[in-house]
Amino acid sequence: MARNDPLRNFRFRLEIDGLQQAGFSEVVIGETATAAIDYREGTDPTHVRKLSGLTRYGNITLKAGVTTEGASRELYLWHAAITAGGLRSNRRNVAIVVMTEAGEDAVRFAVSNAWPVKYDPSDLKGQGNEVFIELLELVNEGIERVQ
Repeated sequence: MARNDPLRNFRFRLEIDGLQQAGFSEVVIGETATAAIDYREGTDPTHVRKLSGLTRYGNITLKAGVTTEGASRELYLWHAAITAGGLRSNRRNVAIVVMTEAGEDAVRFAVSNAWPVKYDPSDLKGQGNEVFIELLELVNEGIERVQ
């Protein structure tokens, strides 16, 4: 019988509609939670039934190194378009793909109607030597594991 080892969390890529960004150092997928609603009719036994309520999808947090051209600037411009009032035309679909050690696609999360709600460039330190990182936080209307 072949071994089926768990996937490693360091082999991943993102596909964002209209944006070509290859190198994210970290992606945090927020939790999905469905509220439980207590329900009881007058003729029910003395305990409540549980019904499903609204499902809330957590935010997606992206961290990437800042570059002078290309994708880094595109991510900032996406956020800037939202802050300028362009929400309707700037929702995008995102795919988070986890890969095997051989580089093959293994697990895919489809994130629908995402848009940035937070942009945060990292602090600058004169005596530091870390990479300049930017954070982009996306809200969304659904996260689904499709593969």
